[in-house]
Amino acid sequence: MGYRVVAQERNAFGISLANAGLIIAGVSILTLAGALGIEHIGGIPPCPLCLDQRIAYYAAIPLGITAYAFASGRPVIAKAILAILAIGFVINAGLGIYHSGVEWAWWSGPEACSGAASPLATSPTDLLQSLNQTQVVRCDEAALRIFGLSLAGYSALFSLLLSGIALAPLLTKD
Repeated sequence: MGYRVVAQERNAFGISLANAGLIIAGVSILTLAGALGIEHIGGIPPCPLCLDQRIAYYAAIPLGITAYAFASGRPVIAKAILAILAIGFVINAGLGIYHSGVEWAWWSGPEACSGAASPLATSPTDLLQSLNQTQVVRCDEAALRIFGLSLAGYSALFSLLLSGIALAPLLTKD
């Protein structure tokens, strides 16, 4: 029997092709559960940039499971999915770093959640009514910091970690 199972082949990091997909899906589920818990149980609403950072985690769940499913039968497809996940999480890490920089006032954020209000009101009464009805969650104020790092910073770190987990099996020599 001269064949080998690529899905169980481990690289220098000890992560098999199949396990990488499961780890990515699992960590994404836990990350989203934490974010939704902070939002709904903790009463801390997310800003627009926070919501944008969740997209990678939402996409990673079915993609990670799909990579796991293809790992033993079609490893080339599993590796392609992991490559896509790695790229997506690098981009998401960049978004997290950008968001953290906005929170630390290193650069300006999008006007929709950190800039001045748009001048739509034509009178002071209209302005007051508009302010009472509009509830903008600001992107330039960290709602929560844990050990000095905001949730956007943690998202950037988790994204880099998940990108590394996705890349690890791709470094295996066939």
